Amino acid sequence: MANPSAARSFLQVASTEEVAPPLRVVQIEGLVILKIIKHCKEFTPALVTGQLLGLDVGSVLEVTNCFPFPIREEDEEIEAEGANYQLEMMRCLREVNVDNNTVGWYQSTLSGSYQTVELIETFMNYQENIRRCVCIIYDPSRSYQGVLALKALKLSDSFMELYRSNNFTGEKLREKNLSWVDIFEEIPIKVSNSALISAFMTELEADSPVTQCDYDRLKLSSSPFVERNMEFLIECMDDLSAEQQKFQFHYRNLSRQQAQQQAWLQKRRSENMARKAAGEEPLPEEDPSNPIFKPLPEPSRVDSFLITNQISNNCNQINGVAGQNFSRLYLMKALQEN
Repeated sequence: MANPSAARSFLQVASTEEVAPPLRVVQIEGLVILKIIKHCKEFTPALVTGQLLGLDVGSVLEVTNCFPFPIREEDEEIEAEGANYQLEMMRCLREVNVDNNTVGWYQSTLSGSYQTVELIETFMNYQENIRRCVCIIYDPSRSYQGVLALKALKLSDSFMELYRSNNFTGEKLREKNLSWVDIFEEIPIKVSNSALISAFMTELEADSPVTQCDYDRLKLSSSPFVERNMEFLIECMDDLSAEQQKFQFHYRNLSRQQAQQQAWLQKRRSENMARKAAGEEPLPEEDPSNPIFKPLPEPSRVDSFLITNQISNNCNQINGVAGQNFSRLYLMKALQEN
């Protein structure tokens, strides 16, 4: 006879396993990071993508392998070949007993210009088949300043729920208390290596305490990077101004429609007063067939949220580079004085 307490404990364990803990960290092997950097730098300034493979273990997403995607083309036949290539790669990895579970994808970017509707759509497509996935963003342009510009992103749960409903009106955003900073969540990245690789890297370390990366951080010229970010910032400001004009046009039409509705209601009420005086039945005060009572659709705020995110990202990058440049200039001034 089965033990009911054991059955209850099994059901409790099963129910607790269904509720996944929140994602706390993305653990990436060092070899995977080197593959991503190599792939992105080889095709710069073209943007490339690739598949991330690994394991979802509790609150940690382990990325143990990756492979690049072919360069995307508009031709449907080439897109089909790209899908077959992905399936064939995963089949080959499974045959050699390598982790072949998809945990997300990586992509390159230039000056942090990655916050687009296409990124959100890709997240939603992945989310249909994978419970938790991340996107690794790498910016090759920032590596010339001695910075490893690598970040892991995921969509917030509240934003995904609202995006599925396709209702980005101001009223719905206020109800969900959602702002432009709540679209993406950045997950901390932890680099891990096996003990054998760590020992090998220790043997490869040079005797000199200074490396080329340290010299790269002392470069005084950062004008190309700042100029490029300023150009992107100006473009984003123009796009944001165009989005604001859309909302201004919508609210002008809305106020014009409300004025027409008030005029029509006033006219209908005066007609009803005349009909009541004549002993006739009054007419309804609202006419659904009248076009002035048709509600005007409010423009979506997704684009404006993404543009605002991009502006904030560019400002943070310019602020960071400017702060580092001031430190270098003060250092050089002190060296010259001595």
